[in-house]
Amino acid sequence: MDAIYKKLLDIVGEDYVSNQNEELFTYSKDLGTSDPKWPDYVVAPKTTEEVSRIVKLANEENLAVVPLGGGLSLAGLALPLKGGIELDLKRMDQILELNEQDRYIILEAGASHGKLTAYLEKNTPHLKHSEPGAPPAATIGGNLAIHGQGDLGHPYGFNSDMINGLEVVLPSGEICRFGSCALGNDWYTMHPLPDLNMFMGWSGSTGIITKVSLRLFPCKKIQEQDALVLDDADLVPEVLFKLTHIGMAEDIIVVSQEIPPPFNRLHYILINLAGDTNLELEFKRQLIFDTHLSSYIQEGRAGIGASGQDIQRPVVSKTSDWRKGGGFEYVGAIVPISSYPKCYRHGVEVSGRHHIPYTTLGRVLGTGHSMMFSWTFAFNRADEETVRHAREALHETDKEVLKMGGTLWKPAVFGQKILMDQMDCATLQLMQKVKHMLDPNGIMNPGNWEVS
Repeated sequence: MDAIYKKLLDIVGEDYVSNQNEELFTYSKDLGTSDPKWPDYVVAPKTTEEVSRIVKLANEENLAVVPLGGGLSLAGLALPLKGGIELDLKRMDQILELNEQDRYIILEAGASHGKLTAYLEKNTPHLKHSEPGAPPAATIGGNLAIHGQGDLGHPYGFNSDMINGLEVVLPSGEICRFGSCALGNDWYTMHPLPDLNMFMGWSGSTGIITKVSLRLFPCKKIQEQDALVLDDADLVPEVLFKLTHIGMAEDIIVVSQEIPPPFNRLHYILINLAGDTNLELEFKRQLIFDTHLSSYIQEGRAGIGASGQDIQRPVVSKTSDWRKGGGFEYVGAIVPISSYPKCYRHGVEVSGRHHIPYTTLGRVLGTGHSMMFSWTFAFNRADEETVRHAREALHETDKEVLKMGGTLWKPAVFGQKILMDQMDCATLQLMQKVKHMLDPNGIMNPGNWEVS
């Protein structure tokens, strides 16, 4: 028997480790345009202690370790680029504690956002978390490790801004806690201790998140989504500035896409409102539309597209239907809201040049401090020519983001490299020191953020 396989079997049991081709194949691919990369072993630990033992073994054997959450990454971020152990965290899915009064919840990092949403709806329907625009199988830890954002991005920011405490297995196998929980206290705050958070945005290359405390927020009884429609991209930043100044919305998204035809060349600003009574909701609606946006409507520069209490969040994965074969990948960027017009126009131009129906989407972060903007490119998985076009469009857009003054969000290896090429030298050197200090053997998700 393979000696390493035997040691992994001793850690997790025979049902939760495999080196069989039919199972390794499943983990060799993601949903995007990346080429398949095969792991040597797949392991599904149940506890933090098992994760620690696996990482220590990997150091002893000089094996790569790649943490995997929901397996929904589109950019190769959880592919075993250099083989080794694929560490599937989905068995670590327990909700450990709900503190209703202090509005936080402690859970294992492999728990899905769908599970957390269902748990809160059942046990504390007056509380909610920031739910990403991803399928329900997306995991808490995976979302945080890439600076994920959700439907409370306005006004609260990234989901990684909503952490009260972390437990992480370092590349050495040591188990560390950060925040008030490091003092043996409740998991209620990351402040005001020295900032040692070196795990967000690194795509699992500095450690494996195993437990997290997330902030919860008031969940109003009535949810509504309204839509303002514009045909002038240059007007969008001005309208968003007014909307964020009012401070009444829970989420603001701008979407424009070639399919279906009613969206083509139009900009739908989706505004999520919430209230505990119809009177509260009506007050917010009137303040937004009758007081602050009425001039745009009266002058014919905007119209009300829809209004309703059955909120349907934009699901970018639906754009995979634009082509046969059901494939899509997107470039995400964090940009100033004032950049919206040129981001949108780039999406129309590059998509048209590669024969792809364009899809663009922006989500306001903070109270108008920035925007997540994404360009989605569909392809047919069975047609290499369409895959090539999508890959070229992705790479062109990665480069264009930096020219427009933006920052790549969830960048694939290609994007990571161009970011590091442009990065301040002292910053890059500090990243190298951090990576080498934490991971001297270079075993954690190698190929991602290769700063040394």
